[in-house]
Amino acid sequence: MQNLFTLIMAGGKGTRLWPYSTQDRPKQYLKINSDRTLLEETLARFDGLVPLEQRYVVTTAEQELMVLESSKKLFASQGHTILEPQGRNTAPCILLSLYELLHRGASSQDVVAIMPSDHVILNVKGFQHTLQKSIAMAVEEERIVTIGIPPHKPHTGYGYIERAKSLGHGFEVSSFREKPNLETATSYLQSGNYFWNAGMFMAKIEVLLAEFERCAPEIFEHWESLKDASSHYKNIPAISIDYAVMEKSDRVAVVPAEFDWNDLGSWDALQEIYPEQENVVLAAQECKALQSQGNIIFAPGMKVCLGDVNDLVVVAVNDTLMILPKEQAQRVKEFQSST
Repeated sequence: MQNLFTLIMAGGKGTRLWPYSTQDRPKQYLKINSDRTLLEETLARFDGLVPLEQRYVVTTAEQELMVLESSKKLFASQGHTILEPQGRNTAPCILLSLYELLHRGASSQDVVAIMPSDHVILNVKGFQHTLQKSIAMAVEEERIVTIGIPPHKPHTGYGYIERAKSLGHGFEVSSFREKPNLETATSYLQSGNYFWNAGMFMAKIEVLLAEFERCAPEIFEHWESLKDASSHYKNIPAISIDYAVMEKSDRVAVVPAEFDWNDLGSWDALQEIYPEQENVVLAAQECKALQSQGNIIFAPGMKVCLGDVNDLVVVAVNDTLMILPKEQAQRVKEFQSST
């Protein structure tokens, strides 16, 4: 019987929630919608499914201490972090992680579930049910199985997965599509044949390695050199797992998610987590809003007063105050380059 390992990818810079999230403390190590960090929430979703000693977190050396601080008692931290010598995108990161898993006791027949560390999922029961179906399909069909998010609007900020014919608990994958324009995203939604790509997938280790070798030989050729990753890791092409393997493989399937999902790609994404709130107050000592709605407020320890304003993002952290329209929430990157 195969063991199930989880691999949580936590090395991202996660600065899209600036000024709260910064390169010094990316969003996966922050408390956004609960009293636990996003990384803690991610690890906790595997309670009852994956033992602590079979949970691994991959990150960079600079972030190792933050991993250990923000995930206490949720994985066997001693010897269960995998460190990238430097960030090289997701394909090299995953290949290094598979190498480490095999050299730390995993079998090539074991299954690994690879997950981002900084997404919000409130329906844990639905997540676990979808995960169990996906794992069963990965084993039975000898496939890489990704979890697809059924879209509810024509989102232009996500990649899409096009489904083909039915297979097991889901579908074969016809294609992966890059982030579309609004017209294309609308056509995807209307067709009913597409899912959002959430970057969650699972497979037997041997299946992943076989597809690395077949689809991305320019990456897989570095396999043996990973025994000295500190010296050779920088030589591996820095490309994503989607581009290296997923888009080229004919062994990929998709299982529809039975849970909510939000990648917190910008401040305005928080409105979807709390759709019933007139104003989303994530943190503030006190907030008074007069004839104001649709605003997102994050101002720990501060009193916030709003009057006759709608659809704003208001963030006050330490010595930085940022106010901008929700529809322009992606502009935070411009502020980062100017401060």
